[in-house]
Amino acid sequence: MSMSVASGDSAALTWHRHVTARAAVGVARLLIKLPPRRLRRFLEVTGAGTRPATEEQALAARTAVVTVSSRCAGQGCLQRSVATVLLCQLRGVRPDWCTGVRTQPFVAHAWVEVDGKPVGEADDVRLYHTLMSVRRPVRGLRR
Repeated sequence: MSMSVASGDSAALTWHRHVTARAAVGVARLLIKLPPRRLRRFLEVTGAGTRPATEEQALAARTAVVTVSSRCAGQGCLQRSVATVLLCQLRGVRPDWCTGVRTQPFVAHAWVEVDGKPVGEADDVRLYHTLMSVRRPVRGLRR
């Protein structure tokens, strides 16, 4: 997966925010080694009971993640997206987590969304076809 982040996405973080972002990045690094179905299930289970994240909350988490991790600020979109979700979940909220591909040229990517809008991503992310996602259940609908 391969989209880099603009270098202007970093920010000054409090000590607590720095530590929690580093922890989320570390846990995400382990989680991305899981098979996709187990990663998805982990995110579904750990996100149960959370509220929907706002765009500002998701962007703040993403910014914290890319501030503490050069891998996540570069080509590590899977780790970046998982760490962003984990950091949001620590605050009791959750954005939608998505992975997808585009075909011309073939590229895979992972990102987070709020209300169907990619957070902190270039406009061309809309060219990707979502293959797997963990979305908040719509109230009143059962699986």
